[in-house]
Amino acid sequence: MGDRRDAHAGAAGGAPAADRPEGLRNVVLVGHSGAGKTTLAEALALAGGAMNRCGRVEEGTTVSDFDEIEHRQQRSVQLSLIPVDWGNVKINLLDTPGYADFVGELRAGLRAADAALFVVSAADGVDGATRMVWEECAAVGMPRAVVVTHLENARADFDEMTAICQRVFSGDDPDAVLPLYLPLYGEEGPDGHTPVAGLIGLLSQRVYDYSSGERVERDPDPEHLPLIAEARNRLIEGIIAESEDETLMDRYLGGEEIDFKTLIQDLERAVARGTFHPVLAAAPPAEGARQGLGTLELLELVTGGFPTPAERETPAVTTPQGAPRPPLPCDPDGPLVAEVVKTSSDPYVGRISLVRVFSGTLRPDETVHVSGHGLADRGHEDHDVDERVGALSSPFGKVQRPVPRAIAGDLVCVAKLSRAETGDTLSAKDDPLLMEPWVMPDPLLPVAIEAHSKADEDKLSQGLARLVAEDPTMRLEQNQDTHQVVLWCLGEAHVDVALERLRARYGVQVDAVPCKVSLRETFGEKAAGRGRHVKQSGGHGQFAICEIEVEPLPVGSGIEFVDKVVGGAVPRQFIPSVEKGLRAQAARGVAAGYPVVDIRVTLLDGKAHSVDSSDAAFQTAGALALREAAKEARIHLLEPVAEVQVLVSDEYVGPVMSDLAGRRGRVVGTEPAGPGRTLVRAEVPEIEIGRYAIDLRSISHGTGRFNRSYARHEPMPSQLAAKLREEQEGSR
Repeated sequence: MGDRRDAHAGAAGGAPAADRPEGLRNVVLVGHSGAGKTTLAEALALAGGAMNRCGRVEEGTTVSDFDEIEHRQQRSVQLSLIPVDWGNVKINLLDTPGYADFVGELRAGLRAADAALFVVSAADGVDGATRMVWEECAAVGMPRAVVVTHLENARADFDEMTAICQRVFSGDDPDAVLPLYLPLYGEEGPDGHTPVAGLIGLLSQRVYDYSSGERVERDPDPEHLPLIAEARNRLIEGIIAESEDETLMDRYLGGEEIDFKTLIQDLERAVARGTFHPVLAAAPPAEGARQGLGTLELLELVTGGFPTPAERETPAVTTPQGAPRPPLPCDPDGPLVAEVVKTSSDPYVGRISLVRVFSGTLRPDETVHVSGHGLADRGHEDHDVDERVGALSSPFGKVQRPVPRAIAGDLVCVAKLSRAETGDTLSAKDDPLLMEPWVMPDPLLPVAIEAHSKADEDKLSQGLARLVAEDPTMRLEQNQDTHQVVLWCLGEAHVDVALERLRARYGVQVDAVPCKVSLRETFGEKAAGRGRHVKQSGGHGQFAICEIEVEPLPVGSGIEFVDKVVGGAVPRQFIPSVEKGLRAQAARGVAAGYPVVDIRVTLLDGKAHSVDSSDAAFQTAGALALREAAKEARIHLLEPVAEVQVLVSDEYVGPVMSDLAGRRGRVVGTEPAGPGRTLVRAEVPEIEIGRYAIDLRSISHGTGRFNRSYARHEPMPSQLAAKLREEQEGSR
């Protein structure tokens, strides 16, 4: 690399196009928030000529961050696609948000891509979340390279950053992560900072000078070669170690000069296999310049070293009923299999689906079959329908440029797929197929919402349905116990964006309110109660008396009703009425307004009147009897307890366990969960983990994950129960 020239194709004003999978590269940009992914994506688009064909974007925005929410928050919140032409290759750059709340967008980008550029800031280092994504990519063999940014920062140190990347990313082989170029520094400025003016190619031993705003290739100065000798030798040995020619290492160690072309071929093969991960440097172009430092070198790496879609294995495919199908090659003439990796809404066009075509060719106006994975548990409507494909387009910021088709391996935007949601499969209507789903994080931060006004209430359900259709990391819950509408998200920023989209896109204003947990009540001891409902006010009166005994039952028993009336004191036809009244009162609660559970109610005696007794009268008497019994007994408040599993780096196990203990949690076990990771299992009251998704991120520096599931209800400590009752009394 470094021997290619600046060549780019594409008709002026048109979208980049590819007519074969070998002419495509799908690359996702990964890195923490602020690492410079979006700036790098725009610099690559500029170097590839896309800016010249499409024009500059609005001032203060970038090509990928064109959404109004992204303008206001000054950060990426969604996956965006930037197609770039370079050397007759179409590169689909997938820019992903770096903030943890939008990891669903990152997952979608990883699904759509065949290789990854990990963007790390020379000033900030590598965070734990980026390291975890690297490990996930390694597990599936995804090719990766590292791009070091922010070299203009006074604290930047390329050598130190490279050493950190080698330590963090290389695993057991420190020579698997090595730089291809070293920065060439210019003259020291008045502030004492020495800027990076160019790069020195370790293999080509050429200087690529960017100080003029354009890349100028020249011979190195005499003092440059000794500076790169050690790094060059290590790089060559690292490349040769991955070579298929087993004699190459012996020949090199024996003093033979290895042909440059051979080194490049072995390097590209090792990168494509995912066994070698080059480190490169990049910086944005200066004002008015067309080429940013390192952008051309990156484009050469992507086109020469990263695999084509045809070289990557297609995800497994089944029929919608689950019957397995043979693996599908990336063939434009094969059966159609495509996947919706992102769904968004445009106020003018309507729903737009970003689709990765894995097999076959997608054309506008054809009818396809849409197969969903059935995310009914997240508020998504299940669907398995035929739909007509609308116009196909290639995006560039807000601009959608029409394209005639999308072949296997390509990414395209599809208009007006009204039923398709993120994660759905598009296939031929006469041969429907379903791709295996990709892993999505569970939303674990609940926020209860209420319509701001009556007008908002009328539009709320439709707006929420559209919102969750776009974002599979969101879950919608209609809580039957608390009667709240709960939106489950990944974090506070995720909540903010969701509510802002509800307002801006769908015209629905909502208010966030405290999220309630499903509390219960039960009797702590035996108690007796007498329900007397006697009224006489002209005409038919009301007469019903019943006597009951209440006793607690084990957790999970529900409510039992036992009839022990003798002698017809309560006529047989009214005994079901007593039970109905008791159960209705139990649902309303007897102390703090929460449902009563786990009791046995025994009807012992009662009285009736031949004229004035009725079904309604005995229902009322049954309810009164239960309330009377509650006055004579200790009533326990029961809270839900969740089983929590926390996956965390070993270094944070202690803080996590201490934090769980502070939440009244009981740690029930720990176990190793892979190198450097521990799984902590605990039982924690749900009222204590409403914000745990946020708190765990802070405790574990972004490396912790958890899941939760309902275990049971158990008595709340008396002091907390008393405080809760006082708060309820004060709010009435």
